[in-house]
Amino acid sequence: MSKGLGGRALSFAAAVFLFTCGLSVQAAEMGDDGLHKTDWMRETFLDLREDLAEANDEGKRFAVIIEQRGCIYCRKMHEDVFPDPEIEAIISDNFFVVQLNMFGDLEVTDFDGEVLTEKDIMFKWGVNFTPTFMFFPDSVDEGLDARQAAVAQMPGAFGRSTTLAVFEWILLEGYANDVSLQKYVATKFQ
Repeated sequence: MSKGLGGRALSFAAAVFLFTCGLSVQAAEMGDDGLHKTDWMRETFLDLREDLAEANDEGKRFAVIIEQRGCIYCRKMHEDVFPDPEIEAIISDNFFVVQLNMFGDLEVTDFDGEVLTEKDIMFKWGVNFTPTFMFFPDSVDEGLDARQAAVAQMPGAFGRSTTLAVFEWILLEGYANDVSLQKYVATKFQ
């Protein structure tokens, strides 16, 4: 057996083993920009005011996910967490999500009307980690930017249970009801 064939046989054997153990091997789709893509992400003109209005028209919550090329934590979320049927359903059914590239050059219009590139708006918003979700209310007061308007942020990669709890907490508007995310998560896991 040649060295190349042995590698293929080993890969095939590993796939069969994972399949028979009930584990799935899920490869996240990658876009030309090197970012992971999902069916629940929306392509828009990146005007946050218009995106919020469209989310409201659909009866969904508006959120922005910020990612970067080569992010191992983004990959973890796209391969291990987001494909979970319950998480995929809560996002698809209830959220209008726009993806931004932490180091991208596309122009984004902030809620306050300022137009900046993705990488410049990250600096303005103080975003330092990927992935980061920013969640927004149904309406944003005039003059506020996204950082000021966000009702919550989820920076970093979390496991399935915590991720699901964050999305549930946003839908329940826990941020407006004196129920801290930490308290909600603790209560949910008791």
